[in-house]
Amino acid sequence: MRTVPGSRRRRTAPRLGVPAALAAVLTLLVAGCAPTGDGTEPEPGAAPSVEASATPSDTVGSPSTEPTTASPGATGGESATTSPEDDAAREAAEKKAADKKAAAKKAAEEKAAEEKAEQEAAEQEAAEQEAAEQEAAEQEAAEQAAAEKAAQEAAEARDRMLEYGDTGDRVVALQERLQDLGYFLQDADGSFGPATQQAVWALQKAAGQYRDGVVGPKTQAALDDGVRPSAVSSSGKVVEIDIGRQLLLAVQDGVVQRTFNASSGNEVPYEAKGVTYPARTTKGTFSIYKGIDGMHTSTLELGDMYRPKYFNGGIAVHGSPSIPPYPASHGCVRLSNSAISWLWDSWGLPNGTTVIVR
Repeated sequence: MRTVPGSRRRRTAPRLGVPAALAAVLTLLVAGCAPTGDGTEPEPGAAPSVEASATPSDTVGSPSTEPTTASPGATGGESATTSPEDDAAREAAEKKAADKKAAAKKAAEEKAAEEKAEQEAAEQEAAEQEAAEQEAAEQEAAEQAAAEKAAQEAAEARDRMLEYGDTGDRVVALQERLQDLGYFLQDADGSFGPATQQAVWALQKAAGQYRDGVVGPKTQAALDDGVRPSAVSSSGKVVEIDIGRQLLLAVQDGVVQRTFNASSGNEVPYEAKGVTYPARTTKGTFSIYKGIDGMHTSTLELGDMYRPKYFNGGIAVHGSPSIPPYPASHGCVRLSNSAISWLWDSWGLPNGTTVIVR
């Protein structure tokens, strides 16, 4: 509150004369003894009523001698002060607004962080997907290149292969190499026919390979390495029959002179003239005791034999038009007709020649 400056002169009530003052006192006294407005007489010692206690100035209307004070808001130059409750409410409102703003800011930051994380995750996933696709493409390309290389190598290997029916200088080279290693082949004529096939089978048997008669990488390696079988005998002229590898060796003093593709008993029992036989080529040491120089028909009606040399009862080494690379006979040892003729005519296979079946 602001007090109005007291620069103005204070007004004082006019002085009353003595008669007037006396009249006023009397009036007061009379009023103090008069009954109350409701007709009752006040109790002794009771305070006079408001009306009775009025001062002369109230009745006369004399001006107040107190300085005039401006009421709150009487002047518009300065705002009124606020209460503690208003301050607390204002502070609470401000705090609430600040909290709301902070929460909104935090929410915006969290959303931005979440969106950024999602974007980074999406970018990472896309990068991984791209890398996986690139790796798959590279793997596919590598596999394709490997397949093409393998196909090319296979084609080149096929071109290098020699098989039945081929002709030319490479066949001549093959035939000469087989002859050098002692595999029976009379002529190096450049034609891959039955005789060359027999020699290749013999080489594959000696090398322990699959007997397909095709000169591929493995068979070529056996040729290059000079694979040839060894004898078990050490002296004299001996015919060695290797049942396990289906080979016949012409051996002189422990040295293999020729190696032949052979086919012995297949161990499948058969019946001839009412008797069952085992189709076995019995192992052991025997001697040539008989030969028939020409075509001979089996007494058991099992077919014809070319120039047979008997060494164990009815079991003989003989020529045949069919000499597969596996056991197929009834017990005899089959050779090609040209092979049995070489044994008869070139090497000599007289009676008494030792035969070892092993």
